[in-house]
Amino acid sequence: MKNIKKFMEKDQFAKHNGIELLKVSDGAATAKFQIQKEHLNGVGVVHGGAIFALADFVFAAASNSHGTIALAINVSISYLKAARKGFLVAEATELSINPKLATYSVHITDESDDLVAVFQGMVYRKKDPIG
Repeated sequence: MKNIKKFMEKDQFAKHNGIELLKVSDGAATAKFQIQKEHLNGVGVVHGGAIFALADFVFAAASNSHGTIALAINVSISYLKAARKGFLVAEATELSINPKLATYSVHITDESDDLVAVFQGMVYRKKDPIG
C-alpha cells in the first residue's frame, strides 16, 4: 500500500484543495478535507466541484490500489444535502472488478455523518503498474 500512497501524493489538484488520504486498502479508500471559504460557492455552501474533487480523488485511490493504472471512463454524482462548515469525508468501496473494468461507490458525509453526496464511477484497468 506504500506505492499507492506515494502515487496519490503526486495529485497536485488534491493537495491544492486540502484533500487528505486517510487510508487505502485493496479496492477501498477514505479521504477528507476541512471546508474552507475557498470551497464555498456564491450562496455559501460547498461548491459541487469541491465535493466532486474529493469523491474523484478517493475513487482514484481505491481503483489504483491494486497496483495497476486505472482510469475513469464514466462517473456520476448526486448531491443530497448542502454542507457549509466543518469537514467532509469520502469513502470509496469497490463493487465489482474484472481484468478490464471495475466499479466503485463513494459516499461523502459531513461531520455529523449525514450523507452529502453519492458518487459512482467505473474505471478501465490498464496493465501498466502505477508509479
